[in-house]
Amino acid sequence: MLRTLVFKVFLFIWFAAWTPFLLLGLISTKLERAFILADAWGVLFLVRTIAGIKYQIHYPLIDDENGIPFKHNINQRLDGRAIIASKHMSMLEVAILVTHVPNAFFIIKRELLWIPIYGWAFWKIGLIGVNRARGATNMNKLAEKVTENIMKGMTLIIFPEGTRVAPNKDAPLRRGLLFLAEHLKLPITPVGIDTGLYWPKRGKMRPGTTHIYFEHELPSSASLAEIKEAINRHSC
Repeated sequence: MLRTLVFKVFLFIWFAAWTPFLLLGLISTKLERAFILADAWGVLFLVRTIAGIKYQIHYPLIDDENGIPFKHNINQRLDGRAIIASKHMSMLEVAILVTHVPNAFFIIKRELLWIPIYGWAFWKIGLIGVNRARGATNMNKLAEKVTENIMKGMTLIIFPEGTRVAPNKDAPLRRGLLFLAEHLKLPITPVGIDTGLYWPKRGKMRPGTTHIYFEHELPSSASLAEIKEAINRHSC
């Protein structure tokens, strides 16, 4: 527990130290994204050095006799031409995905955009807020905003369960992912994780190596059952 407390103290200090830079970054989207990425890389550094948590990313193998994995420069799913649908357990996969998926953006609770400085920075780099308090989201309006970002070469990362889910717990997927995929005619890249084993929503952190699994691409017409099976294939 001491390791966890020390990490959280340093994490708070780290986030506080970056607020002036994020405030400065509001003058330029490109500059703000660079600051956000540096901030996220710092989180991964603290996680590794203080909490003792490393990570390993796995890409699907090309179906040939050599089993060569996809790499960033040839992985078309990471260039904005697909929706990345990831399981969500902690802040750790957010930091990993945002630093390894170029020009990523998320759909988040609208209230997060109201956080002073950090929320403004999220808005500046294209994160889209939705008002869950009103019930059903206006999906057509949301799709328009997502389309604007996609046309700018950005990549949508969505957590289809809608919230953090503890290891070995089941949660239904929300149908908004299906609407966006079908509306935008974009394939879906499922991502499985086990980060909750090491950085849980509550409780102490555990040292070790967490894994991020990019699965084979699914068509925009994929069912919720197919997507759920894919993101849970390697997840705990």
